Amino acid sequence: YRPDIDGLRAVAVMSVVLFHAGFEEFPGGFVGVDVFFVISGYLIGSIVLKELESGRFTFRGFYERRVRRILPALFIVLLVTALTGYFLLLPDEFVALGQASLATLFFGSNIYFWDKKSTYFGLDINTEPLLHTWSLGVEEQFYLFFPLLLWALYKRGLSRNQLFAVFTLLFAASLALNLAATPFYTKFSFYMIPARAWELLLGVMIALGVLPEVRRAGVAGM
Repeated sequence: YRPDIDGLRAVAVMSVVLFHAGFEEFPGGFVGVDVFFVISGYLIGSIVLKELESGRFTFRGFYERRVRRILPALFIVLLVTALTGYFLLLPDEFVALGQASLATLFFGSNIYFWDKKSTYFGLDINTEPLLHTWSLGVEEQFYLFFPLLLWALYKRGLSRNQLFAVFTLLFAASLALNLAATPFYTKFSFYMIPARAWELLLGVMIALGVLPEVRRAGVAGM
């Protein structure tokens, strides 16, 4: 448990909530999602690497923990949203909610909303109550391939420095795709894992412990 990371996560979540609540003081509050992605990459990278080095890593154990952590709360959210939507939404909106719920259940809501005609900021949050689950889709899709990739690289005997080099290349490729796609394929760069993976990979790179430590006391204490 890291109270400093928990605090940073709280700041990221609150910035997103205040942005969606319409506070003009937080016009860029959606950046909290990006911060959250980096935190997730750092935590998952740290956990998997530590277990690999101690010989305790199993895919079953990793995914069991993910299921216990995510699914109970997700089921409650989907149930409450569906019940509320039944009374508040129009028939076609309720049908769309059902489709979004199914996509969310299988961690593909980012793909579902990517296929919508409008962009994220153009969709009506009042009639798309599960719109925020797109970020969960990105994270869970990352969790599907990242442990397997790290496990395969580790089993080949790569050191932390070599792992850092591999993930740096993947980070650069994903970031380049994001920058290249944003002007022409904005929805793809916003919703899809190939253009979003660089944020989670940045967290993984930090978790490897290769980057030099921050030595200025004022910065390190922030």
